[in-house]
Amino acid sequence: MHMKSSLALIVTLASGLALNAAAQTLPAPAPAAPAGPAKIAVIAFQAAVAQTNEGQRDSADLQKKFAPKREQLQALNTEVGTLTKELQLQGDKLSDEQRTTRTRTLEEKKKKLQRDAEDAENEFKSESQEVFNGLASKVYEVLLSYAQQQGFSIVLDVSQEQNPVLYANQSTNITKVVIDAYNVKSGVPAPPQAAAPAPKPAAQ
Repeated sequence: MHMKSSLALIVTLASGLALNAAAQTLPAPAPAAPAGPAKIAVIAFQAAVAQTNEGQRDSADLQKKFAPKREQLQALNTEVGTLTKELQLQGDKLSDEQRTTRTRTLEEKKKKLQRDAEDAENEFKSESQEVFNGLASKVYEVLLSYAQQQGFSIVLDVSQEQNPVLYANQSTNITKVVIDAYNVKSGVPAPPQAAAPAPKPAAQ
């Protein structure tokens, strides 16, 4: 159980930036629109925040920051696995004292792995949430401005797990428009794309 939990926490740290939390305090809604047919748009707000150039940059920066901790956890996890196998293979060849000592050492390392992984996960989640909330409020300002300019009465967030939208024509989706508008406003350049692998030379 300890091993499985620890591995799951390590995988969590290795994943991309956790931007699946809803934005918290946001600006007050726009004044009521004039009477008439409602003009409605939809947006995947969480995806919009994550896919901005700034969101991708911040995500990469956070991954780099936690890379050393991730490597430490992976190394400790490997050590625990090695000690576990050695104890299983050599247990009947060890004296009672040796077996007790190795068992105690293994349990201590398992507890350390579990504790360190939980601490790292909590720290990662906390910083991810802070980064998301700060960026979300800025993206929301661009969304609000665009919605007012275009005369939308309602903008529905389809990224929520329990959203009321069962169908929306693609023409009503303003996610990319808001992403592009925010990128222009922020001035943050697009992250460099990974270079494609060079083609292998043809066999002679």
